[in-house]
Amino acid sequence: MGQGRIIKALSGFYYVENNDGIFQCRARGNFRKKKITPLVGDWVEFEAENKRDGYVLEIHERKNELVRPPICNVDQAILVFSTEEPSFSSLLLDRFLVHVEANDIEPIICMSKIDLLKAQKGEEIQSYEEEYRRLNYEVVSTSIYVEETIETLRPYLINKVSVFAGQSGVGKSSLLNALKPELDIETAPISKSLGRGKHTTRHVELIPLDEGGYVADTPGFSSLDFEGIEMEDLSYCFPEMRKRVNDCKFRGCTHVNEPKCAVKEAVNSGEIPAYRYNHYVEFIDEIKSQKRRY
Repeated sequence: MGQGRIIKALSGFYYVENNDGIFQCRARGNFRKKKITPLVGDWVEFEAENKRDGYVLEIHERKNELVRPPICNVDQAILVFSTEEPSFSSLLLDRFLVHVEANDIEPIICMSKIDLLKAQKGEEIQSYEEEYRRLNYEVVSTSIYVEETIETLRPYLINKVSVFAGQSGVGKSSLLNALKPELDIETAPISKSLGRGKHTTRHVELIPLDEGGYVADTPGFSSLDFEGIEMEDLSYCFPEMRKRVNDCKFRGCTHVNEPKCAVKEAVNSGEIPAYRYNHYVEFIDEIKSQKRRY
């Protein structure tokens, strides 16, 4: 019996890598009874007579797990957001940030396609970048046509398992091709009528980097719900709120209607960006609606 990590899942097969190479495996039927599905990133026990005919027998405990994209044991998430085509959305970025913060994954914000920026929009994007840096998020700006910007991203990836995530069309696959040209991952232009991209990545796969570490290309998606995130936990997914929760007058403050709320005071004083707080309130309402539906 061997041990290894699942680096690709495709059409019911799991490709397990260890020091002896890559083994194509199926999952044992008992996983269905346990309601466990092997994921890319899983450390597993497996047996294989040869590299084409193996079985995953046991899945080790996961340190974290994402549902969309389906991957686990991730060190960090590279959240790719284009400045144009499609246009940057702080609301969507905050959704992604909440999602990765809730799973204890380190986020890095990557602003892509900076070569498309015009002067006025450039100032707006720069303002957002400065705001997120003040919140202690790492932010990098990239263009696949400017090698220097790609090199600013590369050091973040060394010896890490990094998942690239973001909506369709923001340039995740193009960035991966720039980081490792021999990948030649399929890319497609965004739809002019819809203002978003096509899903060019159809499965999740861990790709080894020459300098050490793995990156995962994942199917893009354009929306993200808050399934599994409780209303009282949401503020802990906003670092600027998390550090103030003990300063609120009421324990369990939701930072919406309660008086003497340290978070609302910070919003009023400009210490917390108003748009971040507005997004928080919108997410609270969405979580309430989800609970009513179920």
